[in-house]
Amino acid sequence: MLAQLTASSALPKSLNAAHLLVLLPKGKTLPPGDKLMSVPHRELLAAVLKRRGIKAGEFADKPIAANAADGSLIAWAMLDFSKTNFAVQAQARKAMQLLLDEHPSGVTIVVQGDAAQRRQAAEAAVYAAWVNGAPLPLHKKKADQLKPLQKIALYGYVDSKGFAALKAQAKGNLLCRTLTVLPPNELTPALYRKRIKELAKQHGWQHREFDLKALRKMGAGAFIAVAQGSHDEDAAIVHLRYRHAKAKRTVALVGKGICFDTGGHNLKPARHMHGMHEDMNGSAVALGILLAATQQKLPVNIDCWLAIAQNHISPKAYKQNDIVKALNGTTIEIMHTDAEGRMVLADTLTLASREKPNLLIDFATLTGSMAVALGARYSGVLGNRDALLQQAVQAGQQSGERLCAFPMDDDYEPALDSKVADIKQCSLDGEADHILAARFLRRFLENDVPWLHVDLSASRCEGGLGSVASDVTGFGVGWGLRMLQGK
Repeated sequence: MLAQLTASSALPKSLNAAHLLVLLPKGKTLPPGDKLMSVPHRELLAAVLKRRGIKAGEFADKPIAANAADGSLIAWAMLDFSKTNFAVQAQARKAMQLLLDEHPSGVTIVVQGDAAQRRQAAEAAVYAAWVNGAPLPLHKKKADQLKPLQKIALYGYVDSKGFAALKAQAKGNLLCRTLTVLPPNELTPALYRKRIKELAKQHGWQHREFDLKALRKMGAGAFIAVAQGSHDEDAAIVHLRYRHAKAKRTVALVGKGICFDTGGHNLKPARHMHGMHEDMNGSAVALGILLAATQQKLPVNIDCWLAIAQNHISPKAYKQNDIVKALNGTTIEIMHTDAEGRMVLADTLTLASREKPNLLIDFATLTGSMAVALGARYSGVLGNRDALLQQAVQAGQQSGERLCAFPMDDDYEPALDSKVADIKQCSLDGEADHILAARFLRRFLENDVPWLHVDLSASRCEGGLGSVASDVTGFGVGWGLRMLQGK
């Protein structure tokens, strides 16, 4: 449940708030005290700046907080609206977090500047309050002390629709992060499938599962190769469908849902296996987008395909030098069992592309090389249409979830040539693996559908990213909504 929002275009005569955030446009001086919408607690802010030897225009990069005489906590931030949406979102989040660290029941937000500045500041602050004011699952004795934010009072801007789109996005982001942080014993493929079925019933999505029996009968050998290593035969490809009467196009969302990744026979070392319960983040992103689109009633048809499995080590697990046949008939030489994500996605992409969507986007925490290339602050995108890649990067700039486009030229393909099968799963030298993985996935698309592959190197960023304060970011939900809206 997200905090309830009330909004007013003007300040009340008396502003009694135990936790107050004031967002100002960047300037060399503070607005004068007699100006309409003057800075709340202006004298206190001026005194703090003087004590610290800081000029008014010098705290744009770092918010300031202080306690008023009545004990209330006030945070001020100057937002630099000449910077990117990401930068403004990050500034607002850091300021908001000074209040949320006390786990208040409510926060008050005052935004100032011209109309456009107040709108942008209000959106950034309200969204930050929503996504960071709802605690993620914890398993601590004192977890009940983390109370969710209940109320948000906004002054200086009123949205005619009550920030409905932002609220839907926040719900999608929270669903994504909630699923991602769950421990692997609470989100096995069977338990994950149960949660998805409940979500489908709750939100009116059509729901269908392709379990291992069905996938074996269909010949989905790439997916089966990974799933066969698990003792419990609970892996499946889950298909969810959202339809809108006024939709003019259909978008397919494909998500990698590896609930835990040991690396298989090519076992990961402990430092790299720790955190591999988050390897299902791509599927959580797809679910978050689907939920937000449903909440907004976006006029677009959505097919959501989730590849849910685990990559275990066992006598039945697939191994190096195996040759498996994928759903589309392509034979694959197994080079490394820790390249399991591209295997489960291969057959899932074939299923999704056979429906001939107008656009297909897959999300996956797929390669370490993307994290090496970009770190944790950007994610990478590759695709089969130059115009789509440009649109993807632009949507990243608009949403604050930044993407970097990578090449996927034909002369990368020889690295995947196999002497014994149609294609190698990967190369063993690791060079440009994020590009080779995309080249591999492309081989399993049918009907030449427009396609984007998002490698989620920013799914986890220590200390938060953009609007989100937690290490698990939910990156991709906001970007995906922009792509669906075509904005």
